[in-house]
Amino acid sequence: MAGYFSSSALHWNETAGGIAGALSDKENTFLQSNSSSSKNNNQSNEIQKEVTLPSRLVYYINRDSESPYRILDTRARHQQKHNKAVHLAQASFQIEAFGSKFILDLTLNNDLLSSDYVEIHYEDGKPQFSKGGEHCYYHGNIRGVQNSKAALSTCNGLNGMFEDSTYVYFIEPMDLTHSAKSTVRPHIIQRTLGTQTSKQMKNVETESSSEWSFLSELQWLRKRRRKRAVSASRGIFEEMKYLELMIVNDHKMFKKHRSIHAYTNNFAKSVVNLVDAIYKEQLNTRVVLVAVETWTDRDRINIRPDPLQMLHDFSRYRQHYIKQHTDAVHLLSNVTFHYKRSSLSYFGGVCSVTRGVGVNEYALPLAMAQELSQSLAQNLGIQWEPASRKPKCDCIESWGGCIMEETGVYHSRKFSRCSIAEYKEFLLRGGGACLFNRPTKLFETPECGNGYVEAGEECDCGFRMECYENCCKKCSLSNGAHCSDGPCCNTSCLFFPRGYDCRYAVNECDITEYCTGDSGQCPPNLHKQDGYACDSNQGRCYNGECKTRDNQCKYIWGIKATGSDKFCYEKLNTEGTKKGNCGKDGDQWIQCSKHDVFCGFLLCTNLTRVPRIGHLQGEITPTSFYHQGRVVDCSGAHVLLDDNTDLGYVEDGAPCGPHMMCVDRKCLPIQSLNISSCPVGSDGKVCSDHGVCSNEATCICNFSWAGTDCSIDDPIRDTSNKKVEGPKEMSKREGMIQISKVLSEGT
Repeated sequence: MAGYFSSSALHWNETAGGIAGALSDKENTFLQSNSSSSKNNNQSNEIQKEVTLPSRLVYYINRDSESPYRILDTRARHQQKHNKAVHLAQASFQIEAFGSKFILDLTLNNDLLSSDYVEIHYEDGKPQFSKGGEHCYYHGNIRGVQNSKAALSTCNGLNGMFEDSTYVYFIEPMDLTHSAKSTVRPHIIQRTLGTQTSKQMKNVETESSSEWSFLSELQWLRKRRRKRAVSASRGIFEEMKYLELMIVNDHKMFKKHRSIHAYTNNFAKSVVNLVDAIYKEQLNTRVVLVAVETWTDRDRINIRPDPLQMLHDFSRYRQHYIKQHTDAVHLLSNVTFHYKRSSLSYFGGVCSVTRGVGVNEYALPLAMAQELSQSLAQNLGIQWEPASRKPKCDCIESWGGCIMEETGVYHSRKFSRCSIAEYKEFLLRGGGACLFNRPTKLFETPECGNGYVEAGEECDCGFRMECYENCCKKCSLSNGAHCSDGPCCNTSCLFFPRGYDCRYAVNECDITEYCTGDSGQCPPNLHKQDGYACDSNQGRCYNGECKTRDNQCKYIWGIKATGSDKFCYEKLNTEGTKKGNCGKDGDQWIQCSKHDVFCGFLLCTNLTRVPRIGHLQGEITPTSFYHQGRVVDCSGAHVLLDDNTDLGYVEDGAPCGPHMMCVDRKCLPIQSLNISSCPVGSDGKVCSDHGVCSNEATCICNFSWAGTDCSIDDPIRDTSNKKVEGPKEMSKREGMIQISKVLSEGT
């Protein structure tokens, strides 16, 4: 068998002809149709494909060097956990293709699965839960190639991607129609230099001719560079974030994977492993899988080609039936959408039980990872990028395209500078509060070097060595060290004192987090409870954002836009026409009651030709009146997002009267919203008037107060004159300045 590994994969037909008979007709046709592209190894943008015979590199007894081994399996011998195989912590593979030899050095991605990870399937209509699952998902690089990356699974051959400075490669095992005598497993390897549409790569046998439609042109902020250093202030973007994700596979996905739920689950985990590699590098965000549910007996919602209706149905399913704590839940479906894209999700919906969902149609793993990256990005407030935005938003490696380009790039691992800026703006507005809560432990057994402090460890710097120098050695704190890393750990390996601010509030509705004095980590990210007044009592806090009609007009139309005069709302929204209404009932516009006029159609001044987010449905309705000696502008428009949300109506949380806010186009008393109350002090005031009530209905006390109701006087020493500076978050003032710049450059 050694001859297979000494010869180049380019000559596979000469050395492995015996295996060819085991290949399916579809794959033989695939190879024949692409043989010319393998021979013509040029710099074209076409996808080039070959067949290769990868091997795992192992050490033999009495040998100092690695040797190729024909069996790719990475399962550790004689080891199991939860009746599942345990895979090697590290593995290396050799792949020969396109005239080159690649050695991939891989490490098990222990950040992929949470400690509470569970797999769910159905038997006789009842859910069956199993703790854990097979973990064969690796990240790594190409040996000797700087800035290379790899993300593969090894449960069943090699499945995933790797990239060098020039090409992106995708490898997957070939299906065999019957068991071959040889233990050698042929794989298809593809590489590409140019852009290819996601739809084109959905399957080797099908290509889509549907064209992408483009969003209205969007002006955006220019790229800002910020130095990153341990001793310098770190912004919320630089702080690592954790998106806890649940995947649901529909019944057709289950049947697609031979009606074996383990295969279906492994496919989902392989896709998320690829997504995690992209988000970790590009967005400083880890994608952590908390659960995989597979509908093994039947579908739980109506699976249809209309992704918008599926999205709404799946949102209701999540609200009623999914109990796992998760930041987002996405459905993978083996259905072909009658839609311009292969995925759909609620824009900015992460952290919301109703809107933190998405639906994605089946594709090969790499293309599916692209789809999931896009739909999760929509949840994170990142828009699609039409061709008109490309000159301003292009990636550094422009040939590779960007993830959110509407033309689609099946292999792209890059978010454009505009996408990154949109993510930053989303965080600065107060979105994504749930992303800052770091998982406390891993799914796998404790392992020094994985970046998590687990049982038997005092510290863990991870493979990237993020700890301060000399604070942590072999997962034990150095003598005299209290901590090794984190915003509340200084460069002398000591805790910052209680009261040192480690994460400043990014807006009026956020809450500054302070070090506790006994941990190197900043407390969980919280914000003010819904209903707090903000913006000089002109707005109300809602989901961590200050909601006003002014802010909404600026967000849609740019910094020069403002909310129209109250007269506009009182006059137009009571008429029930296209210029003012509270929604539609069939073809009829709904008149707003006088009580609800400020929760209906959004009326603004100084509208631009196109919105800076979403796309126009119909035309802007410019309307003006002469009122009290001046002309008032009362213009509005229907601005739709892909999830069919109409931004042309006043958003939930906006104030509509004293102690009132808008919810579903109705003006309701805040007290009627059943918001959990915080503890009240003996003086009858919430948090004794010495703190604020958080979104978790707990009191966050001011500097010198303590207790569940902030009634205990507990002064702390002054921390303003510290000689040693540690990492600290962006200040509230800096955050507001950045938001102002973002909006001013959007017009």
